[in-house]
Amino acid sequence: MKIKKIIVALDTDNLNESIKIVKELKEEAFAFKIGYEFFYNFGLEGYQLIKNEKVKIFLDLKLHDIPNTVKKAVKAIAKLNPYFLTIHISGGDEMQKVTNISKGKIKILGISILTSLNSKLTKKFYFNSDVKEIVKKFANYALKNKLDGIVCSPKEIKEVKKISSNKFLIITPGIRPDDYSNPNDDQERTMTPKDAIAAGANYLVIGRPIIQSPNPLKTLKLINSSLD
Repeated sequence: MKIKKIIVALDTDNLNESIKIVKELKEEAFAFKIGYEFFYNFGLEGYQLIKNEKVKIFLDLKLHDIPNTVKKAVKAIAKLNPYFLTIHISGGDEMQKVTNISKGKIKILGISILTSLNSKLTKKFYFNSDVKEIVKKFANYALKNKLDGIVCSPKEIKEVKKISSNKFLIITPGIRPDDYSNPNDDQERTMTPKDAIAAGANYLVIGRPIIQSPNPLKTLKLINSSLD
């Protein structure tokens, strides 16, 4: 049985196109990521239409608020039954801990440093701190607070792996196939699918290189073949 590693990001404002992509790719993908653009455009109705395709959903809402608010949000989101849900590790220990109410229902992933930030911007907004050092600290907090996994760029996978061993999942956006080129790409800390899996990632989040390709299914199959 083929082990699926790719989470396809539905970063689009076209609901019909999203449903078409899910129907086309669901046999080859591990899950589908629903983020701000999709959720704010199509809400619960759009979410349910994707869920009706009997696929796993990575609900990427990046919760970040006071603990009580996040606790209530997670309780409400649990009714939607996503496979993954994201929160910001920087929200603090208590905010992370309250998500444990979802144990057995949702896997909670902690966001570390967004992959759109390069080292210069990270130092600016994290008070002259090195990216890898911040992610290592965040990984330790995520382990301590019993999150199910961490979201980090592929450049930090090895550092996280040293800390976590196999105690939690490592999910990585910022994945770019060798032949992908986009002058408007906003990802800074990237890696190829094969290299990211070799470094220790459990799952890869890939959006535009797949859904904007002339043949999304062929592109996903090629990526999967490169991981075999």
